[in-house]
Formats: sequence, C-alpha cells, structure tokens
Amino acid sequence: MKPSTTDHSSSRGSTRPIKRLKLRVKQLILLFIPVFFFAGAGFSQEKTFPINGQVRDSATGAPLNNASVFAQNTTIGAISKDSGYFHLRLPNGGYDLIISFTGYETQSIRIGKDHRPDDTLRVRLKPQDKALEQAVVTGSLEVGDGWSKYGQFFLDNFIGTTPNAAQCVLENKDAVHFYFYKKRNKLRIKATDMLHITNNALGYKITYQLDSFVYYYNDNISSYTGYPLFEEMQGTPDQQQTWKQNRLYAYAGSRLHFVRSWYDSTLDDEGFVLETADSGSSKMHKIRNPYDSSIYSRDSSGVDINIQGRLRVSYTAQNPDKKYLIQNKFPLNTAVEISAMDIQNGFVIEENGYFYDQSDVTNIGYWSWKKLAEVVPYDYNPGQ
Repeated sequence: MKPSTTDHSSSRGSTRPIKRLKLRVKQLILLFIPVFFFAGAGFSQEKTFPINGQVRDSATGAPLNNASVFAQNTTIGAISKDSGYFHLRLPNGGYDLIISFTGYETQSIRIGKDHRPDDTLRVRLKPQDKALEQAVVTGSLEVGDGWSKYGQFFLDNFIGTTPNAAQCVLENKDAVHFYFYKKRNKLRIKATDMLHITNNALGYKITYQLDSFVYYYNDNISSYTGYPLFEEMQGTPDQQQTWKQNRLYAYAGSRLHFVRSWYDSTLDDEGFVLETADSGSSKMHKIRNPYDSSIYSRDSSGVDINIQGRLRVSYTAQNPDKKYLIQNKFPLNTAVEISAMDIQNGFVIEENGYFYDQSDVTNIGYWSWKKLAEVVPYDYNPGQ
C-alpha cells in the first residue's frame, strides 16, 4: 500500500519530572553522593513514534541525499540517504524538525506524537538566493578584527557567563563573522558553517546552526535564532558521574523542568511558585490554582496554557548561583531563583517539555542568564 504523504514545501519560518526535586541538588553535588532516587519519574523514552520523510529540491524535484535532518534541541538526528529518504524515531512529545542542505534554505517543521506513522513527510527545500545574501553582506560592514572587538561579547551572550560556560569551547571560531551597522547602532553576527561547541561541564558536544545573532545597542537587547543538536560525550566512569550530577543541577529549576512540571500538574511538589499581574497593574499576586480551567486545559495534543502578560516563576528548591547574584548586584543571601516569562498569546505544552509558539515567549531573570551552557536536550531524562 502506498503511504500517505504530507507536503511541506514552504520555507522555514522546549513526561513527568522528577518528584521532590526540591532536594538540595547543589548540596548533593558538593557531597559527591553517587546515587539519586526519584519517585515517579514518568518521562520515558520507551514510548516513541516514527518519522519518515523524503528531501527534494523544490524547483527540480531532484532528491537531496546527505541532507541533515534532526529534532532540534535533542540528541536525535539522521542523514537522508537513497532518493533523499530519512527515518527517525522520537520519544513522545513535540519537536521542531530541522532539515538543511548546503546551498538551500533551512526548513523547520513542527512535529508531535499525533503525527501518523504511515505519513511520509515530503520536504521541498528552496535554493538559497545567493544574490540577496551577497547584497546583505556587501551592504554591511564586516569588522576585520571582529573577534578581538566582539568575540567575548558574543560568547557571553550566546554560551553564557555561568560557571559551566567557562568549561565550554567554541571549536571553530573562524566560522563566525561580525558586521556593525553604524546608522542603526546594531551588531550582527553570522556563521558560515555549523558551530561546534564542546560543553565539558555537562558532557555534550553541540552542533549549532546559527541563523543570526543581533544586538541593538540603543535598546540593550540581544536576540538570536538557531538550531542545536546534542551528542553525549564518552568519558571515564568518574566523568560520566560528574556529568550526570551537573546535568541534574542544570535541569533543576530550568524552564524545561518548569514546563514539564506544569504539564504534569506537579508544580508545588517540584518547588515552583507562580505569580501574575492584573491587566494594567504591575503588582504581582500568587496564582492559587495553576490548574484552574480558566488557564489550564488538557487534551490529546497537550496542555493549553491561557495566560498573557508577565508570569513570574520562583523556584524555591535551590539557591541562585552566587555568580548570578554578584553580576546582578543582588543580596548574596537570596534563597530563591526568580525568572519571568512575557507571554503574548498563551502556549501549548507537550509531554517532553516542548511548547509552542516559543517565539511568543520572552525569558527574563534567572532563565535569561542561563544560556546554551546550561541547556539539556528535550530527550534528557533526569530519572535515568
């Protein structure tokens, strides 16, 4: 029987968490306790679903072999083979499937567990407009000594300034180019190849497709878009144990941990407190029931969160990193990690912690400080 197909020819446009994670993870790490016990860790990689597809040139229809296909922010990827076909198997949840090929526009397709196994994704990649790209580069001013002027600034805002960031290495700095637009007082950073980052703190090698990085000096705002693929590093038993502890500490209180807890209705058990403000007011008040039907509804596609505006999230189970407090001139005895999300139109959470649309949500506070160096992938299971 011929499989049904889903056409994606248009161009491209974050489980149950561990129970009682409010145990002092940092203290456990300092004491080098080698075994962690988690009650009710329900995020299982045993429940999976298949993704089959084919990659072709949108103009000629020619199959594209050796195209890169991966679920972004995971450890799962593949290469298209004979006649452009590829196959992946993903743990239940949501993902952005990234398809790229040299000389073509990258395409992103949102995928969920409701994807039918007998569907074949028909991916049509468009050739890049080289003339437009050349005009962008020619019309800007590339900074010849960009790394000496802006290199550390880029690393601080991309990889981070946390203790883990100090153990990260960008392996191919030559792929990064800096452009400064004087009239708009804007810095733009582009990469001519995939960026390769080694995170020696968490034990991951990260391949990152950086679309663009922009910093606006007048507003003191930076933004970047891109797609990471993780690979677990091999190491000695002692290294593996250290990475396991560091990953758990990075995960505890993270945005991924938070949205998984909301999905699974375990916010209080996990140590999260939510606050919001009434329309037109800056005064925050606690959300007594974050599962009230007016803001929380569940169906087969996931959990729909109906909140707009500023949502403040306090994580009470772990002290903020001292470096964060010093950098932001907060009291060193601060005992709670405070983050916030500016939400435009609500969002939908899937069971692995992926939510959409992420472009409608802006991180503030502690989460915005913890950048790429602190990220664990969507297929990370703290209960393993």
